[in-house]
Amino acid sequence: MKRKLLALCVAVLAAVASVLVVYLQPASAAAGLRVSGTKIVEANGQEFIMRGVNHPHVWYTGQTSSFANIKATGANTVRVVLGSGKRWGPSNDVANVISLCKQNRLICVLEVHDTTGYGEEGAAASLDEAVNYWITQKSALVGQENYVVINIGNEPIGNTNAAQWTDATANAIKKMRGNGFEHLLMVDAPNWGQDWQYVMRDNGQTILNADTQHNTVLSIHMYAVFNTAASIVDYLNRFRTNGWPLVIGEFGWRFSSGEVDDETIAAEARSRGLGYIAWSWSGNTDPILDMALNFDPNQLSTWGKRIVDGPNGIRATGKEATIFGGPTPTITPTVTPTVTPTVTPTPPTGACSATYKVSGQWGGGFQGDVRVTAGNAAIKSWTVTWAFANGQAVTNVWNATISSSGPNVTARNVGYNGNLGAGASTTFGFLGSWNGSNNVPTLSCTAS
Repeated sequence: MKRKLLALCVAVLAAVASVLVVYLQPASAAAGLRVSGTKIVEANGQEFIMRGVNHPHVWYTGQTSSFANIKATGANTVRVVLGSGKRWGPSNDVANVISLCKQNRLICVLEVHDTTGYGEEGAAASLDEAVNYWITQKSALVGQENYVVINIGNEPIGNTNAAQWTDATANAIKKMRGNGFEHLLMVDAPNWGQDWQYVMRDNGQTILNADTQHNTVLSIHMYAVFNTAASIVDYLNRFRTNGWPLVIGEFGWRFSSGEVDDETIAAEARSRGLGYIAWSWSGNTDPILDMALNFDPNQLSTWGKRIVDGPNGIRATGKEATIFGGPTPTITPTVTPTVTPTVTPTPPTGACSATYKVSGQWGGGFQGDVRVTAGNAAIKSWTVTWAFANGQAVTNVWNATISSSGPNVTARNVGYNGNLGAGASTTFGFLGSWNGSNNVPTLSCTAS
C-alpha cells in the first residue's frame, strides 16, 4: 500500500533569484479534454474544474457500486487506481472502468499505481514500463478523449535521486505521443508526489515543452509536507505565476496537529479555479483516510464529511462536465423581439465596490488581484470595469470572465461567486503584460 504520511526532515533550500516569465500554453489541437492556458477545457471550450475522489479499483475490483456512490457526492471526476502487472493487476478491464465512469457521468482519470516511489521502492515500475502498459490498453482508450485523462504513473519517483523525474517524465510523454495517444495527460510530482525538493516546481516548463500537443497538466499530491497555509499558498502561487496548468491530484486531511491543511487546500483550489481529487473513497490500510467506511456511502467518515459537505467541498463546488449534458455557456440571442413585452418594475441595482492591487510583478508581466465587496444589501451579480492607462493587457484570468476593448476591461462574476451577502467579499485575479509603467487603474463596480 502506498506511503501517505511521510516523516520528512526537509532541509532549507537556498532561494535562487530568477526572472519569472509567464508561459501561456496554447490550447491543444487534440480532440476532447485539453489544456488551454492554465485551465482544462472540454472540446466545446467550456472550462472543466475537477472535483473528484480517488478510488482504489485495482485492489477492490468488485466494488463497482463505488462509481455511483462517488457520483452521489456531487463529484464530477473519479481517479481510478490501476495496476500494470509489475506490482498489482494487470488491470485488463479498462474498457469496463471507462464504461462505469460514463454511466455515472464522471470524467475518468486513469492512473498506473505500480510506479509509486520508483528509485526508493525496489518493487516499483518505471514510467517507461507504465507507458508500455498504456500501449497494451490503447484499443480501449482511443476514441475516449472526451471522457478520459491518462495519469501516466502515480507518484513516479521517491526521495532517492528525485532529479531523475524530469527526464523520465519528459520521455514518458514523448513515448505516449509517439504511440498515438491524444488524450489529456496528467503527470505526478516526485518525492512520493509531494515535490518537497521542488523538482516539478522548478522544471515544469521542461515537462510541458516535451508534449508536442501541449496537452499535459501537472499534478501535486498534498499531505504532511503541506501542513500550513503558507506552504500551500506559496507552492500554488509559483505555478500560477509561471502560467502552468496544475491540479491537486491527491490530498488528505488534518486529523492531528501537523498534518495536511485540507481546509486551505479546498479554499485555495476554489478561489483559483484549480481541480482537486481527494484520497480516497475507502479500503486504505490506514482507515483514517477512508471517506466512506467499508465502502458504505451512508457511513461517511469525518474526512468524508469534511471534503464532501465542507464550504469548499465537492457538493458545493462540483459541476458536471458538459459532455454529459451539464451546464453549457449561455448564448445571448441577438434577435430583437417584435412584440413589446409587459413592463414590470425593475428591482433596484445593488451597490458594490472593488479594490485592485498588483500582487506580483516581473519583467513584462504581473499578477493583479481584485476584491469585490457588496454594499449594505445582498447582490446576485457584479461587474467591474476599468481602463488601463499604460498599455497593459490581461492575458489570463481566474474566478471571473473578462472581456477587453483596447484599454477598457470588463470583468463579470462566474456562476459560483456572484451571490454576495451584505458586506461580503469575493476575489478574482489575472495575469497581465506591461511595458514601461504599471499604474493601478481606477475601478468601477455595479451590481444587481
